[in-house]
This record gives sequence, C-alpha cells and structure tokens, in this order.
Amino acid sequence: MTIDQLVLGVREADQGDLGASGPRVAVRVAAELLRGAGARAAEAGSGLLKVGEELACRLSWAGPVELPLRSEADVQAACGVMHVHGRRYGGPRPVGVDFASVAAGVLAAGGTLAALRARQLGVPYREVGVSVAQAALLGLSQYVAAATAEEPCPEPDGVGGPPFRSADGIWFELETLTADGWLRFWTELGVERRLVGRAWLPFQARYGTATCPLPDELFAATARLGFDRLVGVADRCEVTVTAAVAQPAAPADELPWRVREGAAGTPSGRVPAGGRGPLDGLTVVEVARRVQGPMAGRVLALLGARVVRVEPAGGDPLRGVPPMTEIDGEPVSARFAALNRGKDVLEADLRSAEGRSAVRELVRDADVLLHSLDPSKVAGLGLDADTLGEVRPGLVYAQASGGAPGVTTDYPVQAYSGLAALLSPAGQPPRPTLLTVCDVLGGLVCATATVAGLAAQTRTGRAQRVESSLLSAARLLSGAVSAPEPESRSVGVEVCTDLAALAGDPRFAAAVDRSAVNRSAVNRSGADGAGLDGAAVDGAGCAVVRAPWEFRT
Repeated sequence: MTIDQLVLGVREADQGDLGASGPRVAVRVAAELLRGAGARAAEAGSGLLKVGEELACRLSWAGPVELPLRSEADVQAACGVMHVHGRRYGGPRPVGVDFASVAAGVLAAGGTLAALRARQLGVPYREVGVSVAQAALLGLSQYVAAATAEEPCPEPDGVGGPPFRSADGIWFELETLTADGWLRFWTELGVERRLVGRAWLPFQARYGTATCPLPDELFAATARLGFDRLVGVADRCEVTVTAAVAQPAAPADELPWRVREGAAGTPSGRVPAGGRGPLDGLTVVEVARRVQGPMAGRVLALLGARVVRVEPAGGDPLRGVPPMTEIDGEPVSARFAALNRGKDVLEADLRSAEGRSAVRELVRDADVLLHSLDPSKVAGLGLDADTLGEVRPGLVYAQASGGAPGVTTDYPVQAYSGLAALLSPAGQPPRPTLLTVCDVLGGLVCATATVAGLAAQTRTGRAQRVESSLLSAARLLSGAVSAPEPESRSVGVEVCTDLAALAGDPRFAAAVDRSAVNRSAVNRSGADGAGLDGAAVDGAGCAVVRAPWEFRT
C-alpha cells in the first residue's frame, strides 16, 4: 500500500486531511523555542535556521534515511507512526497533527542550544542537523525495541478501546495504575469480576502496545450512570476520570516550559571532548519512571551527558515487563532498554533516610537533577529545589509533571487538553491516539528545557529551575497544525506495517542500529552510591534508534 492510497482512503472515510506541511513546521517550532530561550534565530529558507553569526541548524525530511520523504504524511507512513497509531483501528492511519515535525523542531532546538553552550566553552560547532524522520523514529523507539526483542512478541492487535461515555453524554478517560483500583471501580458499577480481570491486562499494557480492546460490558456500565456519580465512584476507588473537552484552547503565545533563575552558584564549565556530544562532561541525576522523564534523560544522554538513574532497591519493576531482551546475559525489558540505554544506575529507597542521603550525595557532584515525582511529595523527600540548591549551588533543577491536578498520564492529558478531540473526525468521540505522543513529546520538551537551563546557567553562573509538563507538550502539538504545501506532494512512499522489518531495512541503517547486541554489562550500585562504574543499559539485544542530530565543527 502506498501513502497516496492510504490517504485517499482516509479522506473518503471522512478522517480529515493530514496535509503535507513541509519542513516549515519543524523550522517554525525550532525557531520559536530558540528565540524563547534567548537565542537569535532567523529562518533562511530550505529548512535552514541561522542562529547568531556562526551557527546554523539544518532541518530536513529524511536526513540519513534513504527514502524520498517530502511531507509529514510521508514520514508518518514510512517510519511507522501511522502503523502504531492505527493499531486500535485495525490498520494504519495518519495522526491528524504534525507529531513528527513538532518533535523534530523540539529536538533541533535542544541540539542547537547544546551546541551554543558548547561554543561558549570553546567547541567550534558550526552546524546542527536534524531530520523529521529521525525524530519520528526516536518517538517510536520503545515500539521498535519491542518488535525486535529476542523474546517473541506477536504484533499487538485489538480494535476499539476508550473513551468511555456517561449516561449524560460526557466522554471521558479513566486512569488507574493499580489492579485493586480497577477491580473496585468496575465491580461497584456491577461488572462481573471475570470480565474485569480479563480487561485489566490490555488496559494496563496499552501504553506499550498502543491497543486497548475491552469488553463491551465496561462501556455499557458507564453509560448507565451520570458523570458526577462516576466521579464519586472513582474517588472512592482511587481511580481518576477526566472529561474530554470538545476542542483545544486557542494556542497561547508562550513557551512549553518555564525557566526561573535561582541563587548564584558554580557553573558547569568543563569543555566537552570532541566527538562525545555537546553535553559531554555534565552529570544528570534522573529520578523518574514510565516514559516522560526517562525519555528526557535518554535525550540528554544522547547529547553526551552522563545520566545516573535512581531506581528503587531491587531495580525498577518496569525492567521486567515483556517482551524481554538480554544484556550481557541479564534479561531486561526491551521497552525499558529503549528509554534507559546508556545510563548508570543508583539503587536507593527514597522512603528511607539512607536512600535520600545517597541521592543528595549524588547531586552534590551533579549538574542537573531531573525528576517526574509528584510535586506535592518532593519537599517531604528532601528533593525540592531549595534543599538541593544548598547541596549543589548552581544546580539546574528540572521538573517534569502532568501539568494539571489529577491529570498525570498521557491519555487523560489528551482528553483534558482537547488534543483527543483534535485527532478525531468531526462527529466522532474524542478518541486519543494510543501512540504516547504526550509522553514522548513531553520528554523531548523537558530535555530541551533542561538544555536551555544549562545554557542560562553557563551564561549567568546562577541556578536554574526548569518546569515542563505533558499538558504543555499537548498544547504545543495542538497548536502546530499547518496548511498543506502544494509543492510537497507524496511520491508514493510505502506504509510501514512491520517495525521489525523497518529495523532491518538497509535504507534505515543510518538511523536504526541493529548491531548493539549484548555489548555491555548491567551494573547497579547500592544505596551508598558506590560502584557507579558501569552502564545500566548500554547495549541491547534489540534495535536501537540512533541519536537524531549531526554536529559539525
């Protein structure tokens, strides 16, 4: 199937028009973020940004991918975005916003800010290159890893899934991270325990599979109660329900992050070594789980920083989520490896004084603390910006959150922000994409905001407090839909329907690495912080998406 055939079918089904938006969306996003961070960025045509007098940022559709990609639709088709998004529909479908282009713009801004900071320290970077295709592949890195894991992983399928609808006609998303809350909620609504148990596995796995087939009885149960009553049941069961708004708010003229200056401190001034990335010499302490925070840490590691990931005693439980791959004889989740490759690990129980002390000692010699903890609990753990600022004056303190009270995960954020409604055809329920666009883009935004904080810290010598959220990422994505460019018509790119085949396709070899198999050990240290001399995930028996930038001096 070609992209022309697919898009024609989508239009005939009244699924909207994913117009060929051209590199201009990526360029515009990059330029706006760079200017917001204080850089002088001027669009110079043909995907080129001039940043100051001596640095350029070049954005392209394909980069090193050997395909004739000329539009957002081409990239979504060839790089698997339509495939993953379409799993819940039974076949590939375009995502109705410029996800890959926006991601490329955010990555371009982050790479360029990192290069500007390195130039301040004496590294003569001249150009930063990023492609929309590589941004799309990085966004799908978890799915690519799962498809190429050593443990067999059948292609996920299953049409349907949320949103749910109340008796008074309100569409909503439901979220719980515990089987107990799930069971209590549905049994109180009168659903048989057998059905509730059967539905739990696809529901809790949906973030990794992009599918969520559920029994019809669940949808019938919510349709018997008004929304207020459903909220009451959810509150009693420690479940959250989020009403889907009919359309996104008007785009705000603001950055998707906030950077505030703190007290004077010691800037991170080590000159990056050649060939190791513009953030070489910096240490990032990451206290985060799931996707958003680890994706941010992964991006910073790809830019050259040393990232030390704090995990609970015994390791992050997500290490054991199938499909499994193997690293130097030790099994690990392929999806976990995709987000955490190249990071060191400190095991510390944050509930104990010893564990919290170990993290503070780690921060003492670090440059960045990046976390996605509940903001209301950070001070109680002694990991707030004021406390850590005393431990490490000049620290860049980066917080990644959901962005609204009670809205802390991807699909509820899509509903709350109006993105789900934007992605749905007129007259259809506000159905989110199960491709985790907010988690992924939220991680990219957090990483770029952190680099903006590092650049400001290098320039001023003062600590920086950085805040970003899933909601800010959703709003950035919602506000970056562009009109078609007539000159950027598709040339008939094939639609990817097999991520394993994509990873083995030689045309993608410069963007996806299949050689990183069993190359390194998995070493974790105890709560005393000793033994941080190995990489937690530094090679994986599954495909690895390469860094999306090219830095030239």
